[in-house]
Amino acid sequence: MSMKLYNSASHKKEEFVPHEPGKVSMYTCGPTVYHFAHIGNLRSYLMEDVLEKHLRCEGYDVTRVMNITDVGHLASDADTGEDKMVAGARREHKGVLEIAKFYTDAFFSDCEKLNIKYPDVVQPATGMIGEYIQVITRLIDTGYAYPAGGNVYFDTSKLEKYYVFNAHDEENLAVGVREGVEADVNKRNKNDFVLWFTKSKFEDQALKWDSPWGVGYPGWHIECSCISMKYLGEYLDLHCGGIDNAFPHHTNEIAQSEAYLGHPWCKYWMHVHHLNTSDGKMSKSKGEFLTVSLLEEKGYDPLVYRFFCLQSHYRKGLVFSWDNLDNARTAYGKLIARIAALTGEEGAAPAALEAYRASFRAALDSDLNTSLGITCLYDVIKARDLGDAAKRALIAEFDQVLGLDLLQKADVLRAQEAADRAAAPAEGDAEIDALVTRRTEAKRAKNWAEADALRDQLKAMGVEVTDTPQGPVWKRV
Repeated sequence: MSMKLYNSASHKKEEFVPHEPGKVSMYTCGPTVYHFAHIGNLRSYLMEDVLEKHLRCEGYDVTRVMNITDVGHLASDADTGEDKMVAGARREHKGVLEIAKFYTDAFFSDCEKLNIKYPDVVQPATGMIGEYIQVITRLIDTGYAYPAGGNVYFDTSKLEKYYVFNAHDEENLAVGVREGVEADVNKRNKNDFVLWFTKSKFEDQALKWDSPWGVGYPGWHIECSCISMKYLGEYLDLHCGGIDNAFPHHTNEIAQSEAYLGHPWCKYWMHVHHLNTSDGKMSKSKGEFLTVSLLEEKGYDPLVYRFFCLQSHYRKGLVFSWDNLDNARTAYGKLIARIAALTGEEGAAPAALEAYRASFRAALDSDLNTSLGITCLYDVIKARDLGDAAKRALIAEFDQVLGLDLLQKADVLRAQEAADRAAAPAEGDAEIDALVTRRTEAKRAKNWAEADALRDQLKAMGVEVTDTPQGPVWKRV
């Protein structure tokens, strides 16, 4: 079965066929490192991580590139306001590069706690100034860009089609037009956007570089295009990001990249929808600033949040509440306990294993349906045609994609339970002896059903019975 993904550019599910057979070039928009990432931001990176791991398990050679925005992202996506990095530095009375390093490290620390794989390439925006100048120069030479009022703008009127993602709802499309935004009189068209700033409302821009158009700094949108093209070439298979980046950021990336290259650029676009609270979209500007560290402070394993996200489809808004997270924690704990109980060594026929593998693969191939993938996991645990060893093997395979540390957590739980039993007073021996005796008598009477039931009862009590020539011997495990 082929993999199908919903392509935001075509507004339909499409068979995923990379430009080069067997290889996938994947770009994911990275964070603007002026503050901690909140868990709404991290939902996008988490789902992108699942997609990358699924592609790798399907045998693709994946190269994933991520930018770090440490300059050029203004307070408004409409190219107005203050650079977020400058605002962050002033807030903390530190240098821009100092806070960039601190919050970059904090971001990847959060990713590690959530089992989000580190990208193959991570490129800070400040390390690509020469590439931006090269691309902008060609766009000016070919008539797609123009200097005005000290800045350089991309001319959207030169495009046959600008609104690539116009199937998104009005709220998402209007994200770049916020209260307090002032019109830029230098623009020829209202949709034109800045490629290079030399004039800004704020004169204290900390990071500036020489350019043919004066001392200044790059616009946010040009950064991702240049970083992607440098490391992934002229043809990009897959571009991922949050739904709020579809317009204007990704729209502008397509405009400038295809104008520069002269041919279609990215084939598939994946957008992860918002994490919402009861009051709407979670955002830093609204004050709902929930971080991985805050979850930990409140006693939640970060992987509970990962499990919470995987229970919903990435193209649906997910409502966060502490009650919902509590429910996820309970379900995750019960799942770990059921896996910890799989202590037998029985295997399974290859055909049975392959049927469960195919079911899980089909779930993920169907537009990354992680919720159905979780259901496949439960199907394995309760399967009657699989032994415990086979179940654990399949769980390990599935968890390469799900990233929930299922077997590791189960092993820790089992070890803790064993330690608790060893530390507990020796009580109930008479009860266990009686059950073992009843099992022996049932076996002598060839009442196999009762013997098996008693064995399962003892197993549930943490007791292992071994039949020897001298009679049954039991021990706590």
